[in-house]
Amino acid sequence: MTFDEIKSMLVSKFGIQLILKEDRNGLQPALFIDKADIVAVCLFLRDTEGLYFDFLSNLTAVDYQTHFTIVYHLNSLPYQHSLVLKVELSGHRSLDELPEIPSLTSVWRTADWHEREAFDLMGIYFEGHPDLRRILLPDDWEGYPLRKDYEEAEKYHGIHIN
Repeated sequence: MTFDEIKSMLVSKFGIQLILKEDRNGLQPALFIDKADIVAVCLFLRDTEGLYFDFLSNLTAVDYQTHFTIVYHLNSLPYQHSLVLKVELSGHRSLDELPEIPSLTSVWRTADWHEREAFDLMGIYFEGHPDLRRILLPDDWEGYPLRKDYEEAEKYHGIHIN
């Protein structure tokens, strides 16, 4: 199934307002949707005959300084098609108030560790995640090292790290 056919099925189900914008410039075209729609859209993509996106192969976060973008790479193994969904998260750069998006762990189990990695390194809070804690860095690490505004500490537990 082509990108345009998948987009058409999404628009038929959710309406044209679902698609905030498209990006056809990269290797894989992408659809931008609102974070409030992410769970319902992914359930539809997973459960609809002919689509059956049964595999979340990758989830990542990108820091554009003015906002974060969460990128989902979805695949249908039986039908051999793929789709990229993107969700822009505005605002919050404070370490006390993290940007939030609903978790997809109830849709795909593979979301578990992908979301933990995005939380650990970028400070994205996945609402409803069953075990959202650091996965790569020590529990007492301060900050989120893949953010553009991250300032590396000189020492960690008395050891020089830079």
